[in-house]
Amino acid sequence: MTPAVGDLAVGDLAPDFELKDQNNQIVRLTSFRGEKAVLLVFYPLAFSRVCSGELAALRDDLASFHNDRVELLTVSVDSVYAHKVWAVQEGFDFPLLADFWPHGEVARRYGVFDSSRGYALRGTFLVDRDGVVRYRVVNEAAVARDVSEYREALTVLG
Repeated sequence: MTPAVGDLAVGDLAPDFELKDQNNQIVRLTSFRGEKAVLLVFYPLAFSRVCSGELAALRDDLASFHNDRVELLTVSVDSVYAHKVWAVQEGFDFPLLADFWPHGEVARRYGVFDSSRGYALRGTFLVDRDGVVRYRVVNEAAVARDVSEYREALTVLG
């Protein structure tokens, strides 16, 4: 694996970004500042087995991760159009953000882009209402994350 650019650590200010969701709407990280925490979930590719399983687990417990306290944002290098088809097929009612062009730029800023494969690793960041990273975990592409860890991380926010 080619190392990702930079390592974003707990306590760092989360890099801002603007990406389009599956409905072609622009989502900006800082638009949640002062309002909600953000659970930011990077995944390699839509339609893949492990990614489908992870996002289905989020969908099945959506109220824990997408509510008046926290916003769920998921990010991959897939296009808006691929995300739209996948969201409809799987019933994903949360933002699937396209880090399509410049290819993987947001994943690079978060230190989770695998340049040898051209996609993000499984990076998860909990960004508090002030824009500070409070939780970070990064797994290789083949290693699924456990959503119960996200619930535990949310308890840090009170």
